[in-house]
Amino acid sequence: MLITDIAQLDPKADYTYADYLLWQFKERVELFRGKLRQMAAPSVKHQRIVSTIHGNIWILLQNSKCDVFTAPFDVRLPLPPHRITSEKTNTVVQPDLCVVCDRNKLDERGCIGAPELVVEILSPGNSKKEMKEKYELYESAGVLEYWVVDPEHFVVFPYQLDKESQLFVASRPLTDEDALTSTVLEGFSLDLSRIFTND
Repeated sequence: MLITDIAQLDPKADYTYADYLLWQFKERVELFRGKLRQMAAPSVKHQRIVSTIHGNIWILLQNSKCDVFTAPFDVRLPLPPHRITSEKTNTVVQPDLCVVCDRNKLDERGCIGAPELVVEILSPGNSKKEMKEKYELYESAGVLEYWVVDPEHFVVFPYQLDKESQLFVASRPLTDEDALTSTVLEGFSLDLSRIFTND
């Protein structure tokens, strides 16, 4: 049954990607292990940061096997212990930005499986979600590199997946005096003063 109003959904219920495909309301939502999470509208500052990071990555990836995508772009994350790769998947996120280098993961609906790189920009009210819930989701799914950008405090928290432990390892926080580099994107470097501006 098509759902045309978010009020028709039970916030305490468990949903799957098959359910998600039937939702035709204007609000943007994600699924965290079956649980509904509503997304706030991004601010101008948020969008400027996304645009700057996206533009620099896009330039670097020309003539490469990798693609960079910005939200809204559905990423279906099959999570342990059952790595379901069908519409029974119960985790669907829309990262602010992600890089996918395995094009077998792409279909007309988005990405199924872990992107190599995920970037999330914190907004007021969603810090707990990005710092805890999404951290755990991306780590469990096997995302190789995860950047959390905090515009209010002018800092970026970079995490890399340790291949042996399959857990994120934190690098030191980066400020507007640093350059952001990547273990996934060879040759990438971005002066963070370019994204942390008040203009």
